[in-house]
Parts: sequence; C-alpha cells; structure tokens
Amino acid sequence: MIGITFATLLIASTVRAGTVVWDGSFDAYTSAADFDAWSFSNPVGEYQWYIHGSGDTSTYLGLDPSFKNPASTQTNGLRATIDGTALWNGQTMERTELIPQTSENLGTGNLFYHFSVSRSDTNAPDSSIEHQVAFFESHFTELKYGVGDEDLHWFVGGTSQWSTAFDAGTWYNFAYDIDFDAGTVALWASTGSDELTQVVEPVSASTSTNSADWHVGVLKLSTAAVTEDWFFSGVYIEDAPATTSVGSGSSSGGSETSAAGE
Repeated sequence: MIGITFATLLIASTVRAGTVVWDGSFDAYTSAADFDAWSFSNPVGEYQWYIHGSGDTSTYLGLDPSFKNPASTQTNGLRATIDGTALWNGQTMERTELIPQTSENLGTGNLFYHFSVSRSDTNAPDSSIEHQVAFFESHFTELKYGVGDEDLHWFVGGTSQWSTAFDAGTWYNFAYDIDFDAGTVALWASTGSDELTQVVEPVSASTSTNSADWHVGVLKLSTAAVTEDWFFSGVYIEDAPATTSVGSGSSSGGSETSAAGE
C-alpha cells in the first residue's frame, strides 16, 4: 500500500507540479487574425503582437494541430515565419515574436518558462546565420541557432552552456529554470513525449524581466529574402517545482511538423 501511494504521488507530481502563472496556450486563438485584436490601447488575449513585418499577420503566424507537439493535449501549435518582409521598426534583422500579455509578475521567485520548438525540412532555418529564439530583452538566457554549427544552443549571458542536434521533425522541449531571487538559471530539456530532465545545473545570470520582454518567436540576424518556418508548442510559465510531463499525446521522441494545413 505504501508503494502504491508513493507511485500515485509521483505520477501526480509529473502531471502538474507547479502553479501556472501565465498560460501561453494558442488555443485561445481561432485564427492568425485573432492576434490583431491586441494593441497597447486594447491589451487583450494572451499575447502582445507588435514585433513583425509589414505583411498580413497570416504571413508570419499560423495555427494548426500539425504545428504542435503531438504529445501536447492542446489543440493547436504555432507557426512563426520570418522572411525578407519580416522587418520591424527599421531594424536590419528579421523578427516574428510574441510577448506575454499579463498583469502577473513573471520576474520573481523561482519560475519555469516552458516551451517546445521544432522545424521542418520545408522552409528550414539557415544554419549559417545566427537566430535568437525564446529570448529575453537583456539576453540573459536564450536559445540560439546558426552559431558555428548546426546545433541548437542554450546561452546564458552570451555564452553557450549546452547544445543539441536540431533535427527536422523532432520536437525539442525546454524549461528555463529561473531563480530571480538567487540570480541563477538552469535548463531542463527533452524530446518528443519524454519527460523533462535537468540537463544543466544553475548558472549565475543577471536574471530580470519586466514581465513583458520574453520573446516567444525568432529573430534572425539577416534581411535575406528567404522564408523560414519555426514551430512552437506547450508555452506556459509556472512556479517551482517543475512540471516534467510534456503531455499525454502519442509522440515518442519525434514527430513531423508541417508547413501546410493552416
């Protein structure tokens, strides 16, 4: 009986360990056009949407079940596209980024910033050009791609701390383990439906956020007229301890993402 009770508690802890303080699920949106309802004077929805190019929102964002990690129980994932038109505010870089819209304090205590990312062989990112992914404005922690090899790197304070192959059709799950009080950040990671495990212990960092500067999307240090698609799923922020379960879907290590089907 003791063993059964312990196992039950262990399973429960991996389903939902912390309290969600911001839910970045894309299921609140029925189409890409719904993101346009947000403005600084009308702060509605889960996301701020202003860092993008001059085209229609559907050029840069797409919603579809094929864009998510199949392990996730959410309905849709997000396609974030950058191309030669994805220029914002006169900058010489391509950007398609969403920002949390919330009144919660996302910069206090020990928080886990969860997200999953994938790519396809169609409109594949260029590994010869630097990309910044899921980054904070101060860049105290972020993912980078195209920094000397074909791997996806986790950076803290401008230094790569960990890397992994970035294979097409595989979902890479992450949680930034940020202790804003201690000034440290650790990394949890997995692929497909595998549970998150800590892959890097806490590293000293200048941890700070105004709760509106975590960029869910991609910045590419280029203005080349080449279309690239990135896929995001399972975005949320929770209090410690970490939820290690990615979901109860059917994925087991990798699943093909599609650039069609919006």
